Amino acid sequence: MPDAPREARVPVGVDPSRASIARVYDAFLGGTDNYEIDREVFRRVQSAAPEARDLALDNRAFLIRACRFIASKTGIKQFLDCGSGLPTAENVHQVVQRFDPEARVVYIDNDPVVLAHGRALLEENAYTHFVAADIFEPEQVLENAVVRKHIDFSEPVAFLQFGTLHHYEGSKEGPAGLMKRYIDALPTGSYVAISHFLDPENEHSSVARHMEEHFRGSPMGSGTFRTKAEIEELFDGLEMVDPGVTLCARWWPDGPELNHLSQAQECIAGGVGVKR
Repeated sequence: MPDAPREARVPVGVDPSRASIARVYDAFLGGTDNYEIDREVFRRVQSAAPEARDLALDNRAFLIRACRFIASKTGIKQFLDCGSGLPTAENVHQVVQRFDPEARVVYIDNDPVVLAHGRALLEENAYTHFVAADIFEPEQVLENAVVRKHIDFSEPVAFLQFGTLHHYEGSKEGPAGLMKRYIDALPTGSYVAISHFLDPENEHSSVARHMEEHFRGSPMGSGTFRTKAEIEELFDGLEMVDPGVTLCARWWPDGPELNHLSQAQECIAGGVGVKR
């Protein structure tokens, strides 16, 4: 008998009639852990920018390079990943534990599908842990018992916010305020990595704003494109690692840029900072 459609095998706690940030990203990456409502969001954004999938691909590639840099160059052995999303080919723990098999990774998410995958990972990796918490409530994360057990805040921490803060729906100053509370809690020597949808303030701005309209008007209801200056505010108080906030595709790429960037690639940026 063939497998039942995914929509007919909905896990407990999952509402397939509401789009999920984690599942929408999975749809953007071409994964299978998503529902029709999530694929609808992808199609809407793709109508604004045919290369919309590049947003997710460049975000994931930046995650890998930034984590590889932190793990291989800084000596940090503990990673706190906010809004981890669904497991894919290269996750934070796989990248960093290649350099140190005992590097500790705590993933934070509140999506039931993500948490189900997380529980499966716990069975195979003693240094990886999952916490169900709202990343937009810093105290909820920082005071969590599992976080406190596995992350030693007397030693440097790698704090990660990949593709998360643009989904904050609240005051314009909200993301910077959230990051200040997190950064204040980090010890000296900690590194912070962030990626974020970008309004490049050039000929690609209209595409960014069109994608933003589709993200925010879709069943997901979030996806704000901020300017470079606004993204830099998220790193307030940190010393930026060269080249600072830049397009994800251009943050220490693995090789020369052989082709022109797509319009979507011009609309996602990232950076890494260190707390001195």
